[in-house]
Order: sequence, then C-alpha cells, then structure tokens
Amino acid sequence: MHTSEKPKFFYGYVIVSAAFVVMTLAFGINYTFGVFLEPLLEEFGWARAVTSGAYSLSTMVAGFLGIFAGRLSDRFGPRVVGTAIGCFLGLGFLLLSQVSAIWQFYLFYGLIVAAGVGSGWPSLAPAVTRWFAGRRGLMTGIVASGIGFGSLTVPPLASWLISVYDWDLAYIIIGLIALVLVMLAAQFLKRDPRQIGQLPYGEDKVKQEGSVSEARGFFLQEAMHTRQFWMVCIIYFCFGFGLHTVMVHIVIHATGLGISATTAAGILATVGGMSTVGRITGGGASDRFGVKPSLVSAFILMSVAFLWLISAGEIWMLYLFGVVFGFAYGNIVALQPLLLGELFGLSSLGSILGTVAFIYTIGGAIGPFLAGYIFDITGLYRLAFIVCAAVSIVNVVLMVVLRPISDEQWQKLEIP
Repeated sequence: MHTSEKPKFFYGYVIVSAAFVVMTLAFGINYTFGVFLEPLLEEFGWARAVTSGAYSLSTMVAGFLGIFAGRLSDRFGPRVVGTAIGCFLGLGFLLLSQVSAIWQFYLFYGLIVAAGVGSGWPSLAPAVTRWFAGRRGLMTGIVASGIGFGSLTVPPLASWLISVYDWDLAYIIIGLIALVLVMLAAQFLKRDPRQIGQLPYGEDKVKQEGSVSEARGFFLQEAMHTRQFWMVCIIYFCFGFGLHTVMVHIVIHATGLGISATTAAGILATVGGMSTVGRITGGGASDRFGVKPSLVSAFILMSVAFLWLISAGEIWMLYLFGVVFGFAYGNIVALQPLLLGELFGLSSLGSILGTVAFIYTIGGAIGPFLAGYIFDITGLYRLAFIVCAAVSIVNVVLMVVLRPISDEQWQKLEIP
C-alpha cells in the first residue's frame, strides 16, 4: 500500500467543514455587537461613542493576535488553537452577561472575545491551503463563507433571544453554544494531510502545471520591502473602516429611522447572506476573470452601495443596500488570500495574511468609533457614510493601479 494511492475519503473536506463551523460562530458572535448595543445603552446610559470603542478595541486586539495565531497553529496545530477559540468566545460571552460597568465591557468584549475572534481566519485559512493544492480558492472561499453565514444567523438569533429573555440571558445562551460547538469542531482539525498518510488534494496536477508564485515566494520581511504590500495594506485598512462601521451601526441607524429592532437586524442577516454568496462565487469568478478584475468590480459595487446608503431612508432601500454591500464584501474577503498569494507566493502566506489582517482591523477599529463620534455630535450617520463612500472609492483607484511584483523588483530585494 502506498500513500500516493487515492483514498476512498479525503479528510480535507472534514477540515473545511470544521473550519466553517468555527468561522461561523466566531464572526457571527462578533457581529452581534450592534444587536446588543441598544439594550446596553438603555440599561446603563453609556455614550454611543464610548460603547462603540469596545468594538474598536476588540477589532484591534483581534487583528494583533491574528499575527501570531497562524504561527501558533503551525507549531501546535489548528486543533489546539481552535479549542482556545471556543474557550475565549464562550468565557467572554458568559462574563458579558454579568457586566455592570463600562470597564468590564471593554475587558470582556475588547480582550477576551477578541482573542477568540482574532485567532480564527489567520490560523484556519493557511491550514486549508495545506490540505488543498487544487480547488484551493474554492475551499478557502467556503471557509470564508462561514463569516457571512455567521452574520446571517447569529445576530437574528441574538435579537430574538433579547426580545424573549433580555440581553443578559441572551449572552449566556450564545456563550454556551459557542463554547460547546467550537470546541467540538476543533477536535476534528489536523495540521497536515501527511499526518494521516494522505496528500494535499490535486498536488500532482499543480506540480505538473508549475506555480511561479509558489516557486518564488516572499518571506514577510521581503514582502514588507515592496510597495505592493503597503498598497494592499491601505486597501484593506479602508475596507475594514467601511465594513465594521456598517456592521456596528447599521442596526441602530435603522431603528433611529423608526424601523423595529427585529426588522433592522434582518439587514445584517441580508449582508451576511449575500456575503456568503459572494465568498463562494468569488473564487470561481477569479478563476475565470482574474483576481484583480474581480476585486476592482467588488470595490466598485461597494462604493455604489455606500453612495446609496447616504440617502437611504426606507426599509426596502436599506435591504437593497444590504444585498449589494454584502455581495461585494464577501468577494473582497474571499479574494484576500488569493491576491496575497499571487503577489507574494504561498511560502509565508500565513504570516503575510495575518499582518495584512491586522492592518485591516485597525481600519475596522477606527471606523465604528469615528461613526459613533460623528453621531454624538451631529445626531446623524450621514457624514459617516459619506466618509465610508470616499475610502471605498480610494480602494477602487488603488486596485486599478496595483501591479504584480516585477522581476526587477525581485532581483533588487536583498534582505540581510
């Protein structure tokens, strides 16, 4: 018997399924912040900007920890990291049910929950790439679609639990769900197919076709010496700025227009549902049309959605925004590792992805806080949405002018 023989069942599909569950709960929990925001404001009378600052802190902490999550997964395996994710998410939400002061909210959400959320994508996406040489984009897209599926399902569940049991018991129920399901799914994660005598899916075909990016991969230090790396960082900083502003403030913006909380939460569900579609279709579209054209199209759609949101005052207009915005957002997330792989290769994709994700979360931290501050001053979100539209248009321009790393650039790179 030879390890090269095709097994009856390829375990990589279990890896994708388990990673999908972890991503669904981690990011679904993260996006319930906007649903819990209004009940917390009513309960404690905190300022909107100050309360939104906990999400900003969480986003930055999550991004910072993501730099190390991939390395920890490489060393100890995704099972250990995934188990830790379940512990942090469950413990954080159980503690949030007992919160009575703003500093506790910052500690429990901004640090503990953040540790669970930030460890997901940078540790799971590289793990999937080790299991799939072929269909890598599709499988990565499926795992990334867990983010959208989480925002489709968990925020409406949170809204319903709050309406039935109040916010504190809702935190407990969701925390227990995360603790059990994430830790269970993590037990099925494995680092490498060779651990069980299998080969990465499609490895032979990929080797025959050859891969310039894999043959000439960049280390993180080398990538950071290129202008392309910093252009990508700016692009995803701006993307995080706009995305997290919407995810935190769209529900309370809608309720301020006289829309019920349950109906407003449905906007987040729409964003999540369409982002799931966008993630799964994004990889296929990039295979046909290329990663860069697909990303340019996605950022154009996102810019149009923000321009629409500026004057959207009725529920159907907000739901239409959710459809277009969610589809664009899903494409942009799914294509992130593919863009980085094309530019810098796969040899250090985990480290590069984690670093770019950290820059993205800085934008995601600034956006919601600034939007809350603008609302506290003006009583409206209009100016905040104008800013989001502007940074999204910047992304369109940057993606158009982004070029692959030339042979001349590669030859000039001399890292001691």
